[in-house]
Amino acid sequence: MTYQQTIAEADRTISANTATWDGIDAQYVARMRLQNRFQTGLDIARYTAKIMRADMEAYDADPANYTQSLGCWHGFIGQQKLISIKKHFGTTKGRYLYLSGWMVAALRSEFGPLPDQSMHEKTSVPALVEELYTFLRQADARELSLLFRDLDKARAAGDEVEVKRIEHAIDNYDTHVVPIIADIDAGFGNAEATYLLAKKFIEAGACCIQIENQVSDEKQCGHQDGKVTVPHEDFLAKIRAVRYAFMELGIDDGVIVARTDSLGAGLTKQIAFTREPGDLADQYNSFLDCEEVDQSNLAHGDVLIARDGKLMRPKRLPSNLYQFRPGTGEDRCVMDCIASLQHGADLLWIETEKPHIAQIGGMVSRIREVIPNAKLVYNNSPSFNWTLNFRQQVYDAWEAEGRDVFGYDRARLMSIDYDDTDLAIEADERIRTFQSDSAREAGIFHHLITLPTYHTAALSTDDLARQYFGDLGMLGYVATVQRAEIRQGIACVKHQNMAGSDIGDDHKEYFAGEAALKAGGEHNTMNQFAA
Repeated sequence: MTYQQTIAEADRTISANTATWDGIDAQYVARMRLQNRFQTGLDIARYTAKIMRADMEAYDADPANYTQSLGCWHGFIGQQKLISIKKHFGTTKGRYLYLSGWMVAALRSEFGPLPDQSMHEKTSVPALVEELYTFLRQADARELSLLFRDLDKARAAGDEVEVKRIEHAIDNYDTHVVPIIADIDAGFGNAEATYLLAKKFIEAGACCIQIENQVSDEKQCGHQDGKVTVPHEDFLAKIRAVRYAFMELGIDDGVIVARTDSLGAGLTKQIAFTREPGDLADQYNSFLDCEEVDQSNLAHGDVLIARDGKLMRPKRLPSNLYQFRPGTGEDRCVMDCIASLQHGADLLWIETEKPHIAQIGGMVSRIREVIPNAKLVYNNSPSFNWTLNFRQQVYDAWEAEGRDVFGYDRARLMSIDYDDTDLAIEADERIRTFQSDSAREAGIFHHLITLPTYHTAALSTDDLARQYFGDLGMLGYVATVQRAEIRQGIACVKHQNMAGSDIGDDHKEYFAGEAALKAGGEHNTMNQFAA
């Protein structure tokens, strides 16, 4: 409904209760309704799932329509990202938020900072989903509040053209609420635990859940050693659990991202149960590192499997984990991805050790031989040294082409000494175009950075501490923070407004009329930033 239609509807209800609803203004009701468009997390999940599905279709039609997101660990961080996106680009189209389990573990656990090993409170993840959407909804309320104030000014001035312009802006308002890709780690337990937690995610507003194929109680960060994968049946049971959660709650188009850590995982906790030669479990077991044995050469406690009529002993570590053959990671990744897409997943995530388009694209090409529309979510991770990786890629390419690399030491390419060289300039250009190039050449639908605000918070705090506690004193804050906020038009320079003070004043007027005691009077120091 339009703004005027919403007023008319509210007025009909008020008119039917005129004897007791004295002082209720239909226009104010309409404003509050528009400022609270999404009343539940399921409303949000339903709305954002449609956005994400439409974006997936647009990408299938043209890979230039890839999408992006940044990870965040607090509702305010997510809010400010979307405010900045709307400010700089005029629309939120194609831009999401990513919720990283790593950042929840490191920054939100009651135990204090933890590694990415699923040791944090699992309910803290859906709690962050809810918090993010609370802040995004507040951003809508704040921005609409400013439009309503401008509308009142235009009416008071008798400027009908401006009134119509603002009413059009209200009716076509572009919300800050966007899809969140939410990290459920390895499901925090068995399939039932995954199902129960997925419901919490969805009820909080998540339309997209990312789950990985590691063993839940052995889970490691995707960019660290010691990763242990599960047989496909175990993983597919959790994918089905997430799908059931979506469908139970009426989000039939909810999105599941199946992540494989097999590229860097050389271990498994279980030998898969196989029903017949060549089935999915048998393929999983075929990658086990085994040696042939005979019955006269058995050790106490040996575990044996039959393969092609032979007795084989899988290599078992003292940790009771089984080892895969070296060099099988890519083959296992491809098998994982095909199985996931054939059994309920919508998107893939292949965790890699470096950002290399040829490596990713090679795996995606093999997957697309079976699933032609396979698409990836890709982690543009801060765990990669992007500068060194791309300078080395350029070095290797130049060397293969026979170009002169005599002046470069491949092992030292991170050095500042190379920053202005032709090699470094080409490497930076490849980094700049990495997302568009890999969207086109490697099937990547969504690019995200998992931990950006973890690093930006540390960097900006280091800069401020160095300047404020050093010789600059208060100028360290004023010059590099407040003055920069003013010059760049950062809304948070008016921090009282951002925190909701003006919305509160509006409500005081709705509730108390002329008797309202407002905070935004002439003595409010936020007026110093009016210019």
